[in-house]
Amino acid sequence: MAVFQNIQKYSTDTEFLRGLTAAIIPESDILRRFDKTEYTIFPGFCDVHVHFREPGFSYKGTIYDGSRAAARGGYTVVCAMPNLNPVPDSVEHLQQELDLIKKDACIEVYPYAAITVGEAGQELADLEGLAPLAIAFSDDGRGIQDEEMMRAAMIKAKSLGKMIVAHCEVNDLLHGGYIHDGEYAKLHGHRGICSESEWGEIARDVRLAEETGCAYHVCHVSAKESVQIIREAKARGVNVTCETGPHYLLMNDMDLQEDGRFKMNPPIRSEEDRLALIEGIKDGTIDMIITDHAPHSAEEKSRGLEKSAMGVVGLETAFAALYGGLVKTGVISLEMLLDLMVYAPRRRFGIPLRENDFCIWDLNAEYTVDPAEFLSKGRATPFEGRKVCGRCLATVCGGKIVWMDPAVG
Repeated sequence: MAVFQNIQKYSTDTEFLRGLTAAIIPESDILRRFDKTEYTIFPGFCDVHVHFREPGFSYKGTIYDGSRAAARGGYTVVCAMPNLNPVPDSVEHLQQELDLIKKDACIEVYPYAAITVGEAGQELADLEGLAPLAIAFSDDGRGIQDEEMMRAAMIKAKSLGKMIVAHCEVNDLLHGGYIHDGEYAKLHGHRGICSESEWGEIARDVRLAEETGCAYHVCHVSAKESVQIIREAKARGVNVTCETGPHYLLMNDMDLQEDGRFKMNPPIRSEEDRLALIEGIKDGTIDMIITDHAPHSAEEKSRGLEKSAMGVVGLETAFAALYGGLVKTGVISLEMLLDLMVYAPRRRFGIPLRENDFCIWDLNAEYTVDPAEFLSKGRATPFEGRKVCGRCLATVCGGKIVWMDPAVG
């Protein structure tokens, strides 16, 4: 449909919405809700890196609330990471997650399968059996420490036509750190996580991807060195892509507070790193923006920077934070932001864009992020109290309204 090729504004005195929704949504219902409201319609967003915590950790979050949080943020497709219980390292284990998705998800949810058994890095999972059921293979949450294990995984994944999606972290370089090893850590006496713990493993993996020809995707890039390694690998023709998150693009380590809602892995790094990520987006080194939506219980996030669990939520704030922080400030165009959040992830992961998946936004709405409004069970976000711009009025997935702002109807 032509509307998905360009960004345009419409109001209900045109025939556009009537034509778009005639065969999808009851005409009187949608027109009544949006009468006399200026809005912008986008194709549904796609996030290839979320944690919905089921099976195994439903006290943190569920497929039910996670998918609805995604819908509230304008997403119609997400890919769910495999650090679950049981880990989806066999068809039997993955089937438990697939059953929950079928029962509870209100949007499209594609699961990852683990690279190794139990994500322990010691033995390859049943990649052949899992390949038809999983979007890709990942041990997200853990870096694969053994080079030979990663090489074997890449060789097998390539033979199956699947991608390796890697959380890159060298355990021997962590030294008990929990925030970036930068100025804030020094000023406040915190143990830091050095950037080499990320880029060191990326350097190894792009070398292996070049050797094996495997399609390789790097999770949540946060360091300037990582961007440069990936930029150089792409220039050599390595089949590599990568992602980053809103908090890495909009914050630096001096924005931290003594609060667990600022703790995630990898950590928010320096201003120099942030600017390198922005440049990586502009020159195409960084392919897409993800949220790494990772809910935890309130108690798990109430222990300060040192002792809180790693991970923050982001599905309900991503577009508004980025639109206000990068587009309205002139850092990137709206077209570029849409490519990063809609088209690029679908291109890389082979996810179709359906004409009856879209979201409707009021781009003039400015408000302060209040986690009490979230649909996500987990509510720890570094954007709490931050002014953002853009409110999702409705999301339609598969022709069904899966989110409608209560103020609209």
